[in-house]
Amino acid sequence: MRDTCRVTAQSGSRTPLAAALLSGALGAAVVLVSAGRTWAEGEAATPVADATLPVTAGGRDVTGLPSALAIVGLAALVAVFAVRRTGRTVVAALLTLCGAGVIAASAAGASDTAAPHDLAAVAAALDDAAVHAVSHSAWPWVSLAGGVLLLAAGVLAWCYGPGWPAMSGRYERSGGTAAARPRRAAPADPERPEELWKALDRGEDPTRGG
Repeated sequence: MRDTCRVTAQSGSRTPLAAALLSGALGAAVVLVSAGRTWAEGEAATPVADATLPVTAGGRDVTGLPSALAIVGLAALVAVFAVRRTGRTVVAALLTLCGAGVIAASAAGASDTAAPHDLAAVAAALDDAAVHAVSHSAWPWVSLAGGVLLLAAGVLAWCYGPGWPAMSGRYERSGGTAAARPRRAAPADPERPEELWKALDRGEDPTRGG
């Protein structure tokens, strides 16, 4: 797979670069937004007869891993353009792992019931409070979709990253060209006094033309 990616990376197309940027940024945003939404709901029993308390568990209550990995993945996406060669490959691998981690954590959170039980214990002031009729929303799956986008950005960076420009590449090239190119001396003006004296020292007549 790596050899195939290396061949395709030499095409110079900017489409994978734009796709990786869009996919990574959108994926991180989707995961962070999903983490603040409701993932699970239920009803907790209370000491009062026939009384229940509604319990709502957000994404960060269920698991804080997707949002943390989204931030790391977003930083890795930016770092792809700040490093080169081996460093770029390592950062692309980190971005890919962040996407895979978000997918796994979101899939596990889609059926998690531990967070509603913990929140019920706090709400009912009972250590053994039970939660009834636990239901899960679609937000864990939305977070999983964001992880897929992060994973896609990492794969694109892994395949096409070696051919992408770096942040400081343009400035280094321009600086190196300027340093390597010697400055040409301006042509001497024969009418200047110092040039006339130099001509006399050489035994030449400065008043003669040509």
